[in-house]
Amino acid sequence: MIVWVNGAFGSGKSTLVDELRPRWPEALVYDPEMVGFVLREIVEVPTGDFQDLRLWRRQVADLAVGLVEEYRRPVLVPMTLVNPGYAGEIFGVLKDAGIDLHHFFLNVSREVLEKRIDGRTFFPDDPEREERVRRWGKDRIEACMAATATVPGDTVFLDGALPPEQLADLVLARVGACPGR
Repeated sequence: MIVWVNGAFGSGKSTLVDELRPRWPEALVYDPEMVGFVLREIVEVPTGDFQDLRLWRRQVADLAVGLVEEYRRPVLVPMTLVNPGYAGEIFGVLKDAGIDLHHFFLNVSREVLEKRIDGRTFFPDDPEREERVRRWGKDRIEACMAATATVPGDTVFLDGALPPEQLADLVLARVGACPGR
């Protein structure tokens, strides 16, 4: 089983997965962003977004399938994925492999997203880079919010303003997992 937690940058994907981890100890956490970071070290990313690399999408899907098949454990994936074509590619591979995919999307207002993005620190020793990362996340808010109209029909929408504990309860109940608490 794969539990994909989607939403805009700053919507609480990683926070939710961090809440799920101790409550679902057998679940693995897989962040596809790491695949992007590796690819950036090897090849040029002309658009600046590694999701635009076909190889990123292939590797993300293949590694997710491999984790489920090899370890026979649920996999938690916190990753913004709002391009419907890219989501179709990745989710199609997962479904073709017979993997039970649960797709959650955290809805959060623009104001809250901007506040959360501004409140994060990525590169405290590099203010210029810090601002670029913040701007990048903010520049994608509109596309992320618009994606709610194009996500797969079986997507479960969650109110990202709810406390992480409550969101975790909703996810665990939806996927039929027994909390580890």
